[in-house]
Amino acid sequence: MTDLTVPTNRETAFSHGAAKTAVARDFGAASKTYNPAARLQRYMGQVMLDQLSEQGCLRESGDGCRILDLGCGTGWFTGQLTELAGGAGGSVTGADLSPGMLEYARATAAPGIRWLVADAESLPLGDSSLDVVFSNLMIQWCDDIAGVLAECRRILRPGGQLFISTLLDGTLDELRGAWHQADPGHEHVNRFESEDDFCRQAIGVLPNSRIATESIALDYPSPMALLAELKAIGAGFKGSSRRRNATAPGRLRAMCHHYPKGSDGRVYATYRAAWLTCRLPY
Repeated sequence: MTDLTVPTNRETAFSHGAAKTAVARDFGAASKTYNPAARLQRYMGQVMLDQLSEQGCLRESGDGCRILDLGCGTGWFTGQLTELAGGAGGSVTGADLSPGMLEYARATAAPGIRWLVADAESLPLGDSSLDVVFSNLMIQWCDDIAGVLAECRRILRPGGQLFISTLLDGTLDELRGAWHQADPGHEHVNRFESEDDFCRQAIGVLPNSRIATESIALDYPSPMALLAELKAIGAGFKGSSRRRNATAPGRLRAMCHHYPKGSDGRVYATYRAAWLTCRLPY
C-alpha cells in the first residue's frame, strides 16, 4: 500500500504547539535538500540497520516482520527496511510529523510502503501491532521523550525490538560557544537532553534497554558551511527565543571569528550520539 494517511481524529496534534509546528514546517521545507546533506543521519541509522540485519526480525511463526520507521523523513532507511521485513505478513510503515517529508518519501520510494502522518507522542496504531520500531534521529525533537518511548512499548508485541538513535547534550558545543560570544543573551543552537536524563527516562520506561554513546566530529570548510548543512536538513534552531529577523551580517561574522579552527584550517562540529536498543520481554 502506498497511501499517505492523515488520521482525521488527530489533525490537531500537529499544531498543538509552536515547537511541533516549527519541526514539521522546517523538515518539510528541507525535503529536497535533506539526503545529500544528511551524512550524520546516514551513519547513525546505518549502525541500527546493521544491528537489525544481524539479529534478524522474523517472528516466531516464521512470518515476515511488521516494521515501523518512526520519523522516517525522506524514507532513506524506510526502503532498506523493506528488505528486512521478510516474507508473507511482512510490512513496513514510514511515519513522520511532516507531511512535506512524506510527500517526498512517497514520490521517491519503492511501492509497497505505507506512509503515515503521525505524532510520535500519540501514534494511531494498535497495541502490540508491530515487531520492530526503528527511529533514527527523531526523538530529540520531541517534548516528551518518556511518552514517545511508552508509545513504542505500547505498539510493540511481546518480544518486539526497538532501535532508536538520538543526540545528547554536548552536540554542537563549538557552535553554541561561538554564538554566545558573538550574540550574548540569545540562543542560536537547539538544546539536547543530558546523557543522565535520557538514560533515566529510558530505563524508567524500558528497564532492559541498552544505551551506547559516541562523540562524532564532522569537518566543514567554514562555520557558514555548517550552518548551511543544518539548514539543508531542517535542523536549524527551533527555540521560542530565536530571532524573528534574519541574523545581522555583523553577528554572523563575529560568530565565524569566534568559532575554533583546527590546525588544518577547517572547523569541526561535535555530535554527541546515542543509540538505544531494547527487546521487550515475552
